[in-house]
Amino acid sequence: MTDIQPTFSFELFPPKTDKGVARLRETVTALNARRPAFFSVTYGAGGSTQSTTFAAVDWIREQGIAAAPHLSCIGSTRDELLGILQRYADQGIDRVVALRGDLPSGAGAGAIGDLGHANELVALIRERFGDTFHVEVAAYPEMHPQARNFDSDLDNFKRKVDAGADSAITQYFYNADAYAAFVDACADRAIDIPIVPGIMPITNFSNLVRFSDACGAEIPRWLRKRLEGFGDDTASIAALGTAVVTGLCSRLLEMGAPGLHFYTMNQAAPTLAIWDNLGLDAVNALPGA
Repeated sequence: MTDIQPTFSFELFPPKTDKGVARLRETVTALNARRPAFFSVTYGAGGSTQSTTFAAVDWIREQGIAAAPHLSCIGSTRDELLGILQRYADQGIDRVVALRGDLPSGAGAGAIGDLGHANELVALIRERFGDTFHVEVAAYPEMHPQARNFDSDLDNFKRKVDAGADSAITQYFYNADAYAAFVDACADRAIDIPIVPGIMPITNFSNLVRFSDACGAEIPRWLRKRLEGFGDDTASIAALGTAVVTGLCSRLLEMGAPGLHFYTMNQAAPTLAIWDNLGLDAVNALPGA
């Protein structure tokens, strides 16, 4: 699919407590030993975690580590978005993840803000900041849960690319064929930016089901049944999850995926177990590359 040397990155969410901050810092320290391309930091619905996102990004930058803040446009004015982007530009941050985002629970339609779609945010970034930022956008190999159909979802994705997106990170999935089909469908529409698979380690079955139901990610029936059969046996869930996700990552890299983006959930151990199983080294490349 691509001749680009794979790059690897990790996603974090901004913690709300002192204990969470301590865990995030421990996680970043452990994962940064693998020398990822960057750490992304999520941004809550309607900007609800703005201050904690800033704090996490500031700390990561203070450690000399590359950060890629998420920025969603729903619930914000153009001026608010431009102010945040200028803040990041002034910090020397050169990568952002541009998203539509969701309204906070209970917010009315009138709270949408000035921009209603991610392609509008990408266009705003390009209009006002040129090439200051490498702009990542989201992609959905198994279709966005709110899309009318697969073709309309691809249309939405292409609008983001045409607006100036540099690359994309996918929603997590456990079916490599879904990713391959999505990349092929993108190629048919002349979409040629790198599309990096998002990888979700499996450590807790009930959490995985909740996340997957919310975001539209499919858990294959065989995997769901096996995980469900373990009940409260967290060790067995983690062991199977590590094996399954390692196999998925291995296949994706063999297929030519341009990298992997791990949804860490602010835990280092599950991601490192997969990383070590894959035999990845600490220079952001495949062994022997």
